[in-house]
Amino acid sequence: MSAKLVGLAASAGMVLGLVLPAAAGTALASDEPFLLPQSIESRSISFENPTGAKGAGGTAASKLGVGRKGSPARVIKPGETVQLCNIEGPAVIRHIWITTRGIPGNLRSMVIRAYWEDLEHPSIECPLGDFMGFAHGKVKPYCSAVHSVGEKAGMNIWLPMPFAKRARFTLTNEGKRGQPLYYQIDYTLNDELPADFGRLHVLFRRENPTVLKKDFEILPERAQKGRFIGCVLGIRSLERRHWWGEGEIKFYMDGDEEFPTICGTGSEDYVGLSWGMQQTPFLYNGCSLNDEKKGYVSMYRWHLPDPICWKNDCRITIQQIGHKGAPGLYERQDDWSGAAFWYEPVPSAPLPPLPDVAARTANLTKAE
Repeated sequence: MSAKLVGLAASAGMVLGLVLPAAAGTALASDEPFLLPQSIESRSISFENPTGAKGAGGTAASKLGVGRKGSPARVIKPGETVQLCNIEGPAVIRHIWITTRGIPGNLRSMVIRAYWEDLEHPSIECPLGDFMGFAHGKVKPYCSAVHSVGEKAGMNIWLPMPFAKRARFTLTNEGKRGQPLYYQIDYTLNDELPADFGRLHVLFRRENPTVLKKDFEILPERAQKGRFIGCVLGIRSLERRHWWGEGEIKFYMDGDEEFPTICGTGSEDYVGLSWGMQQTPFLYNGCSLNDEKKGYVSMYRWHLPDPICWKNDCRITIQQIGHKGAPGLYERQDDWSGAAFWYEPVPSAPLPPLPDVAARTANLTKAE
């Protein structure tokens, strides 16, 4: 039997499960918590058990003794890369929790990378804050189908991340100060996976400012089959007297050239809102930050019940069009960022280059 990814609403947000018929006994379904599969093994990696090995957690000592909170966190030095995990599969990462100093410069300076199946290039490469569900490094407590964020930068991601042979995650501090890091990666071993399943890919882009009359690319072209899960979009309005969000999203799929197959009606419409922007986070859509005074917006859209799938190729863009009394619609430039989430098989093409730390952190705040 093949496994399939399905979304199931839960009170705290959305949990995606890898689901198989109960008779198979080799998968966990979030809608059937009473099942007791004997082959699945639960594991967790943190600084208290960096390998996730059985019976190896909490062996470090504090002044209270061995196993008494001996290694909960580390300070990550400027320029340092820390390996968060190196897991042999088959397995599925089910949940990642991370916290550090919740300031914009730090959350855009730290970069998380994931390497699937011993590929040399990362399939996930994204600033920590954007990967964890919010733009500009600005922490606002909210919950969606994919993320939950606490007011003190307790950050969670719930998307399943299956792999066949290996998953290796790193975190790099590209900032100028050492930063504390606490984290936990929860996963299951021995999950039954189909032959050609997708691995999670995440890409971050920023244009500050965008190019006049050239649509911002949320997802540059990918040239094999895939499924778009959604995105976290950040906008810093550079002309706050007038509305910025009339631009339409466009999905060019499977040979589309001049015109797309899927075309939206406006930027706030794409995230399921209307008549301007409201700070209203929902399960699959919404806005977690709407700072009208300073012009910062963080919004998101998750295509879980309404999948965006392609067979051969896909490219996703969004326009920068505003509106003012006269002449009405007009082309404009703003500061846009986007973290795109999608699944595709591996081996997959390398991601476009990540903007450097100066480009990622510019204009976020006056001081770190």
